[in-house]
Amino acid sequence: MKILRKNRIASALLLALGGMGSFTALAADKVTEVEGITEYRLDNGLKVLLFPDATKETVTVNVTYHVGSKHENYGETGMAHLLEHMVFKGSPNHKDIPSELSSHGARPNGTTWTDRTNYFETFAATEENIDWALSMESDRMVNSFIAKKDLDTEMTVVRNEFEKGENSPMRITLQRMMSTAFEWHNYGKSTIGARSDLENVSIERLQAFYKKYYQPDNATLIVAGKFDSKVMLDKIESKFGAIPKPQRALEPLYTQEPAQDGERQVTVRRVGDVQLLGSMYHVPPGAHEDYAAIDLLNEILGATPNGRLHKAMVENKLASSVYGMGFQWQEPGLAIFIAELDKAANIDKSQKVFLDTLESIQSQPITEKELETAKRTLLKNLTLAFNSSERVALELSEWLGMGDWRLLFLNRDRLEKVTLADVQRVAEYYLAQNNRTLGRFIPSEKPERIEIPAVADVTAMVKDYKGRELVAQGEAFDPSQDSIDSRTQTLVLKSGTQVALLPKKTRGETVVLRMNAQFGDLSSLKGKNTVGEAVGEMLLRGSSKYSREQIKEELDKLQANLQIGSGNGSLFLTLETTKDKLTSVLAIVTDVLRNPTFPEKEFEQYRAEAKVAIEQNLQDPQALAFNAFSRHQSPYDKGDPRHVGSFEEQLAELDALNLKQLKQYHKEFYGAKQMQIAVIGDFDTQTTLNSLESLTNNWNGKRDYQRIDSPYLKLDANPISFNTPDKENATFVASLQLPAGDTSVDAPALTLGNYILGGGFLSSRLATRLRQQDGLSYGAGSFLQFESEDQRAILGAYAICAPQNLNKVETGFKEEIARLLKDGFTADEVAAAKSGLLQGRKVSRAQDKELVRTLSKNLKLERSMEFDKDFEAQIQALTAEDLTKVFRNYIKVEDFALIKAGDMSKVE
Repeated sequence: MKILRKNRIASALLLALGGMGSFTALAADKVTEVEGITEYRLDNGLKVLLFPDATKETVTVNVTYHVGSKHENYGETGMAHLLEHMVFKGSPNHKDIPSELSSHGARPNGTTWTDRTNYFETFAATEENIDWALSMESDRMVNSFIAKKDLDTEMTVVRNEFEKGENSPMRITLQRMMSTAFEWHNYGKSTIGARSDLENVSIERLQAFYKKYYQPDNATLIVAGKFDSKVMLDKIESKFGAIPKPQRALEPLYTQEPAQDGERQVTVRRVGDVQLLGSMYHVPPGAHEDYAAIDLLNEILGATPNGRLHKAMVENKLASSVYGMGFQWQEPGLAIFIAELDKAANIDKSQKVFLDTLESIQSQPITEKELETAKRTLLKNLTLAFNSSERVALELSEWLGMGDWRLLFLNRDRLEKVTLADVQRVAEYYLAQNNRTLGRFIPSEKPERIEIPAVADVTAMVKDYKGRELVAQGEAFDPSQDSIDSRTQTLVLKSGTQVALLPKKTRGETVVLRMNAQFGDLSSLKGKNTVGEAVGEMLLRGSSKYSREQIKEELDKLQANLQIGSGNGSLFLTLETTKDKLTSVLAIVTDVLRNPTFPEKEFEQYRAEAKVAIEQNLQDPQALAFNAFSRHQSPYDKGDPRHVGSFEEQLAELDALNLKQLKQYHKEFYGAKQMQIAVIGDFDTQTTLNSLESLTNNWNGKRDYQRIDSPYLKLDANPISFNTPDKENATFVASLQLPAGDTSVDAPALTLGNYILGGGFLSSRLATRLRQQDGLSYGAGSFLQFESEDQRAILGAYAICAPQNLNKVETGFKEEIARLLKDGFTADEVAAAKSGLLQGRKVSRAQDKELVRTLSKNLKLERSMEFDKDFEAQIQALTAEDLTKVFRNYIKVEDFALIKAGDMSKVE
């Protein structure tokens, strides 16, 4: 159905003024519609996917280009990813894209993978924001500067990102394994590229790559959120339809990886504190019918705690953790399995069990129970994802990379239909010795070739696919503070637990719940930091009714995501499920929280996992620097609940930890005396309250709660450094404490000033200096954390860089702070920061998972959203002079403690 638009005259005028070429009539053809998503095609070849969702006060714009690292030629590795960075450098009508993204309060990013590159931003659903986002994406689609001066600085930023990856044993091992698994195909080359290519690629090659692939006929525009489809299509045609269809043709790729004819192996020897075992197997493309069964096989083998690898290795202390995953690509990809081992473990012994578990499925067949458990997990995750239009909009990029967006739905259908015979067949066929690439951070008597099937025509596969009925559509919800307050009911349960309920109709009838609890006092919590953290980690590992495995299975059956964590004196829980499952899930939560059994086997697994996790930090510059930052901000004696232990202290305390301590801690402290629960979404109020009463009533710990003060401290400014030999990336952190809480009269100015200093998206003063201008750091910025019950704030700044650039980063940081204090803020940057910060806060309120945290926090602080509204009004009233005065009053360059971690032998 061809739809003609009234705005073509205006578009023609814009076209003539912009010099984009001869005018072509605008039109959009409707191609297909599946489960609320409609595909259109413009005359210039651009695909458009519209996914209206009235329940969101946000819009997500996601442009996916059908180009990735597999399209790179010799000497061009990493170019697709480098180009992703360059496209943020501006275009004729949008010269400072990072600044615009920040001023519109957007949550943006760009990502590059093997088959596709995408750029997306989520923002408050206003006409002005929508017009801006479409204008920006259409302009940078074909008009990005891609200038030599930008390449000179951005190359070093990307090189720093490369160096950051060089610090990761996991990343390096996977990279070496992939290059061994693929002889000819570009899938064997890392998306980040070779250092030499990054440093030497010419601007002319980069520009040619951009002009070839960044065109409307090689792109798909996805828009999801709150909008009228007809109006949105008008806007899209106005902005994108004027781009002429290119005359060039894209030649098809034809390189195919031959069948592997023997096992391959690779060993990586580098500085590190953990051993790794990995095994890769070639598998079909993501669109192939076998892939759903392979996906389930990955879950059956690699899941925790019910996966075969976990049972064979972690439970037998041959590994601290295991993973299973798949690289689901347009062409034949990989099934990957990883095991992390303590550095003292016998890797040869672990390897034997590892490979036996993966490759002996013919003698130990998959069971129906294993298949059903895996299906529940994967389908639960899909169901919850489908309930978020924003998540679907981003996930569609992956399926577009595989050939067509409808594969997302087709894959779901295939998962449901997979049989036991399917999984057994793919396990026996693909997980074979001659199809294996083994990696270690370390062989066939019978020749065997595993032919990997390809997908001939994805278009024909999905041509007549119709999908299913739409999930329940929620209501249009106003995320203003007044609206939230007017719809939120607060009450107190019999136990004293404070509750906030915000019922509303949501997409897919989803509901989210947040629980916070506090217990103990300064005296009773002394010396119990490691115990307090361990108790929370153990809660989901066994209860009076369920084992760890059964807890996971029940939550999957109920399509629920549940996370529990704790500190010394605190407990926090987040739950996501659907209306009809909430009561059953809360029954499990009740048992888990009140009746944990702390199984000895699980406790030993926890200690092993925690030990390896800490040991990995011992030579990690970023972990060391931020641990030092936390220790500097909280300089209390060992044993004090506010004390932050070094990694060595944490290992010693972990070694001394025993089950008796955990059981006693839970018995002594856990209870509902001081607890807050917030619920948002589609739920029955009385039924939910009954469940919460059952959860909390007559549950009292022996210790009363007394808040532990965290007063402002004048901290020393002595420099701190860590030497981490053979690490290609270093970390810089600056630490300062301020005498101001979130109720301080200066808190709004400090918040807005910090947004300008180091917040936003690549447009802050620190990011502009250290990344955009000097090209020293991939990631640089600042953060500000206020206490709500003390007059104290934590101000930090950070940057990653090559070790030889640490001193240059320090100089740049000091100069930017000094310049800010000397020259002050400008009216323009304050106006832009207000727009970005306030719209960003509105986007946050529109996310139920974020809003539920705010409501639970407000219960403890006895606040309503009126506090948030007043805080934003104060921000709106600020002037550049106000910010300058406040920053000069609180901040001095010499007061920052500077922390550096890296290979100090390379520091210049």
